[in-house]
Amino acid sequence: MTLSGPPETDVLVTADCWHATTSAKAVVMRAIAAAAAAVPVETSDAELAVMLTDDDGIRTLNRNWRGIDKPTNVLSFPALQPERKQPDDMPRMLGDIAIAYQTTQREAETDEKSFDHHLSHLAIHGFLHLIGYDHVTDGGAKEMEGLEREILAGLGIPDPYADEEWTLR
Repeated sequence: MTLSGPPETDVLVTADCWHATTSAKAVVMRAIAAAAAAVPVETSDAELAVMLTDDDGIRTLNRNWRGIDKPTNVLSFPALQPERKQPDDMPRMLGDIAIAYQTTQREAETDEKSFDHHLSHLAIHGFLHLIGYDHVTDGGAKEMEGLEREILAGLGIPDPYADEEWTLR
C-alpha cells in the first residue's frame, strides 16, 4: 500500500565512529523511504532529521529527555505540530531520530545480524515513532512490530524477531 512519498530526510553524522561505515546515510535514507511508502500517513510534505551519534551522545539525550542515564540504540523526538496552518511552501516537521553507533554495532554482533540490516530496523523503528506508532501497550507493540517486519521484508531484510518469543518491548 503506497500512500505517501518519502519525507525530506537530513542525515547528520555527529560522531567520528560512523565513518567506519560508508553506507550509513544511504541505508538510513532507504529505510525511511520504505517506511514512508508502507504507512497510511502522508509524509511527502514533511521533513525529519536523523542524527548518527555515539553512545556518549545518545546517553546524554536519554538522560536529559527520558531520565535514563545509559546509552540506547535509537531515540525518537516527534515534533510538536503548529496549531495554525503553515505556508504551503513550508515543510511539516516530523521530528528527529538519534541512533548510537556502538550500541547498534554491539546489538548486531550479539544477534548475528548485518550492521546495515540492524541500522535499517532502527531507522524504521524511529520513523514509526515520529508518525505516532508506539509499543507501550501489547496491541500497539504487535501493530508496530508487524509493520516493521513488513517494511524490512520489502527491503529484503530478514525478520529481526523471528527467533524471539513476542514480548512487550
